[in-house]
Amino acid sequence: MNKKIAAAILSACVGFSLANVAQAEEGPIKVGILHSLSGTMAISESTLKDTMLMLIEKQNEQGGLLGRKLEPVVVDPASNWPLFAEKARELLAQDKVDVIFGNWTSVSRKSVLPVVEELNGLLFYPVQYEGEESSENVFYTGAAPNQQAIPAVDYLMNDVGVERWVLAGTDYVYPRTTNKILAAYLKSKGVADADVMVNYTPFGHSNWQSIVSDIKSFGSAGKKTAVVSTINGDANVPFYRELANQGINAEDIPVAAFSVGEQELSGIDTAPLVGHLAAWNYFMSVDSDTNYDFIDEWIDYTGKEDAVTNDPMEAHYIGFNMWMEAARKAGSVEVDAVKDAIIGVSVPNLTGGYATMMPNHHITKPVLIGEIQDNGQFSVVWQTPSTVAGDAWSDYLEGSKDLISDWRKPMECGNYNVVTHSCGAQQSVAAQ
Repeated sequence: MNKKIAAAILSACVGFSLANVAQAEEGPIKVGILHSLSGTMAISESTLKDTMLMLIEKQNEQGGLLGRKLEPVVVDPASNWPLFAEKARELLAQDKVDVIFGNWTSVSRKSVLPVVEELNGLLFYPVQYEGEESSENVFYTGAAPNQQAIPAVDYLMNDVGVERWVLAGTDYVYPRTTNKILAAYLKSKGVADADVMVNYTPFGHSNWQSIVSDIKSFGSAGKKTAVVSTINGDANVPFYRELANQGINAEDIPVAAFSVGEQELSGIDTAPLVGHLAAWNYFMSVDSDTNYDFIDEWIDYTGKEDAVTNDPMEAHYIGFNMWMEAARKAGSVEVDAVKDAIIGVSVPNLTGGYATMMPNHHITKPVLIGEIQDNGQFSVVWQTPSTVAGDAWSDYLEGSKDLISDWRKPMECGNYNVVTHSCGAQQSVAAQ
């Protein structure tokens, strides 16, 4: 072949390749949305899908990100935990999304985790969880146990005078590990084993009559009793209904829930539930200009005057803004560039302060205890004086109290043992 012709062909190929790269960089930034739109978790997760669509729409109206439009890619894993992994792989390998916002339950997150690590994706996870995990590819914008469960127990113990404890949860990893942490914490505070009752029910459980009767009996021993609830999804509706049916009110046995917010209460007659509690890092009733603006945007987006906001929505708001700020800082949405840039990034939260991404891929959050009102909202009865940094590894479990997580160079380790000075020597307690 003539050298000039070969050179011309090579030049054309290089030019075509560079044109393709330029076109890809100028194309839309794809944002994966991985939330259940059907099945038992749809009651909670559908709202988070809509939250992400609203945030993306608003950002596109403001010019997008890095001069490019954002394109949402929505899938429905249908409350099917193995399907979450398949849909995550589809988003990353086929749709080529640049980031994923999604999941609710820990079992779904653990299904997705090996996929995002294998394919080097980014997952922003917006819901309170059990801790005992820190991944280079996951950013945990919901509460760790020290940002929700432990402060809630402290409030019940110190301000309400609770001495007997019912740890009631849905039967999967988040409630079981959280309750393992709480049982160890209660024991460290001198609570006897006989004063702790533990109960688990499957997803979607509906027949609560005998369990609520057992709770009522457990609370009749002459000691102030409370229920710490890690019940998830639509099982909460018949649970609270049965409490009212059996005449259990907040004065008798208060329930402090970790997975019930404004969205879940919108489907319940809340009049008999007034005074029961929830521990979150945000409530719709929070008095801040940023919150009022967010509520107005949400009502306008949904077209519903009675639309409610909740804590996981705020977590997506924070995570989305942190991701964008990191991309601006890096000048790219490339995964490794964003991972390096995001640590230390601070963005407004909805309570009037700021959230900061810590080296362990958890964020700083205020902790609030809210009391259910008859209008389905929460009145804040207690809150921390400042934000609390999320702890990936519990101080109360033998398998994790010596572990820290720090994804900065040169450590870059999610489970560094400060006693043995080694990384990766300890398996997650949640996996045991």
